[in-house]
Amino acid sequence: MMEHLNMQSMDKVAANVAKIRELFPNCVTERINNEGQLEHAIDFDMLKQELSDHVVDGLQERYQFTWPDKRKAILAANAPINKTLRPCREESVDFDNTENLYIEGDNLEVLKLLQETYLGKVKMIYIDPPYNTGNDFVYRDDFKQNAGEYVENSGQLDDEGNRMVTNTESNGRFHTDWLNMMYPRLKLAKDLLSDDGIIFISIGQTELDNLDKILSDIFGEANKISSVVRVMKSGGAKGRFFSPNVEFILIYAKNIDRISEFREAVSEEIIKKLYTSDEQSGERKGEKYRPLGLYQSSLDSRPNQRYYIQAPDGELIIPPGDSLPNEKVEGAMVLPASTNDKVWRWSKERFLKEKEAGNIEFKRSNGVLLNSDGNPASWNVYTKIWLSDRQDEGSTPVDLISKWENRHSAKELKELEIPFEFAKPTGLIHYLMTLPNISSGDTVLDFFSGSATTAHAVMQLNAEDGGKRKFIMVQLPEDCAENSEAYKAGYKNICEIGKERIRRAGKKIKEENPLTTQDLDIGFRVLKCDSSNMENVYFTPKEYMDKQQNLFVDNIKADRSDEDLLFDAMLKLDTPLSSKIEKITIAGKTVYNVVQGHLMACFDKNVTDEVITAIAKEMPSYFVMRDSSQADDSVAINFEQIFNTYSPQTVRRVL
Repeated sequence: MMEHLNMQSMDKVAANVAKIRELFPNCVTERINNEGQLEHAIDFDMLKQELSDHVVDGLQERYQFTWPDKRKAILAANAPINKTLRPCREESVDFDNTENLYIEGDNLEVLKLLQETYLGKVKMIYIDPPYNTGNDFVYRDDFKQNAGEYVENSGQLDDEGNRMVTNTESNGRFHTDWLNMMYPRLKLAKDLLSDDGIIFISIGQTELDNLDKILSDIFGEANKISSVVRVMKSGGAKGRFFSPNVEFILIYAKNIDRISEFREAVSEEIIKKLYTSDEQSGERKGEKYRPLGLYQSSLDSRPNQRYYIQAPDGELIIPPGDSLPNEKVEGAMVLPASTNDKVWRWSKERFLKEKEAGNIEFKRSNGVLLNSDGNPASWNVYTKIWLSDRQDEGSTPVDLISKWENRHSAKELKELEIPFEFAKPTGLIHYLMTLPNISSGDTVLDFFSGSATTAHAVMQLNAEDGGKRKFIMVQLPEDCAENSEAYKAGYKNICEIGKERIRRAGKKIKEENPLTTQDLDIGFRVLKCDSSNMENVYFTPKEYMDKQQNLFVDNIKADRSDEDLLFDAMLKLDTPLSSKIEKITIAGKTVYNVVQGHLMACFDKNVTDEVITAIAKEMPSYFVMRDSSQADDSVAINFEQIFNTYSPQTVRRVL
């Protein structure tokens, strides 16, 4: 009998138990759960012992970061939900061809839904969450429920139907509520990152320390890359003691050992300031370079880096110091006798090699170096730092970003006629993407997407280098205040603003670069988080039938389309939600072919052996159909035999 498709999001608790079982099989035991069924469980005492170098005897004091409801915040991340993502063609752009996604819904629920399909597949996450200033909002996640209740009713609303509430400084749980909001979302986000993935988070001073601590808790302290200062404005009169002009970007890696060193392009300012020399002869004639002294006073003494170098007029020169080589020839060495004996940047071998390559330059000097008599030398030695080499290698970025202030964002939104405040500049996100070399085909996720600056930046970078980066934007459809400029302009919620910004930004990018953006993907599929496509009978059939005494209740809600069911199947069966979908007809029945046979589905009624046989011959990885789709009992009987004959490896599921 064909198995039913599991329509819940991934059970993170079960997944975590499986991981521990792989590492420590002796720490997994069996128990009878509340339903009287046998299940695997963790022997926490044994696990503690496995992770300790001494005998564990009860709870012990240890270094940790905790707060009220932390354990419930972990539950919120792990508990499955009965939700789905429903496609919305009418609000999408180029639905059938785009690889970009715009998802409306509570980001906690959406992150859960993305776990199976996008687990380990996101290269970069950027978020700009609420800073908890006392004037912004936090999600109202309900932690008063047990795991079973959470499955039934996740993402609670308050008494007035609000998903987000103002978190004022007078709230006795001011920091706690913010931490409880952020922790489960970041925990889920980590799992979506690839092994070489990176997360960037903009944050203000108020929760900087707390955010850093929960990131260390989730990602591991060793995976912290940096805490970068960003100048958001210049000047200002607000503030009691200092005018706040900066904010911060915390950067963590999924696995820092898999991350390449960050590099940024050499700026025009640096080129004009430093690369002022032109090569006059040789193979690199005409190239620009920067002369850099081979002697630097700050260098520590090293035994193989104090030696004579011969100047063009034959003078032997050496860094300052008391010790001189006995032999007066180029390359003669002496061991530094004290810290007074300075050294060159390079070893003798390296110097000779670079000299042979034409990368050494001599200039007249005022006596910084010494000659072989111990007197001030007439020359100084420089190495040539070639501009083209530096442009190929890039330069190491500094942990201060001052180029993109908030005023730049205000200007670009004004140009697009998008009424939105406090957005990040597109240039900032563009810059962050270049640091870890987010390359063509990589996916960038922003689950606090706001006005969709991240989507704008992805399209802009793709336009510049012809890349095929993809974005996933997630945003709660938070209502615009009736007195806001956005509401007056006709925008009911933030999602409407974000989608319109992507439309206008994409159009503007293509208009400004008509020759290089013909194949640029400026579209996006809109998906909306909603209750499950399945009726309650699907999740609790025994309980439902005991009450209804009806074996023929339809599993699927009446208002759900075939395309709703298809995207639900894609979520559960390792199929990206941006996948190419082909609709074909077989024996009068509509069949969906996703990613050239990776997933095939048919939700029509009265499906015959002919249809099943044609699908099986395509040998899809997955096949999905309604439980009630089979034309008669003979089709049901022949179903398994048909697939076993033509495509035994196909995973078959019914709704």
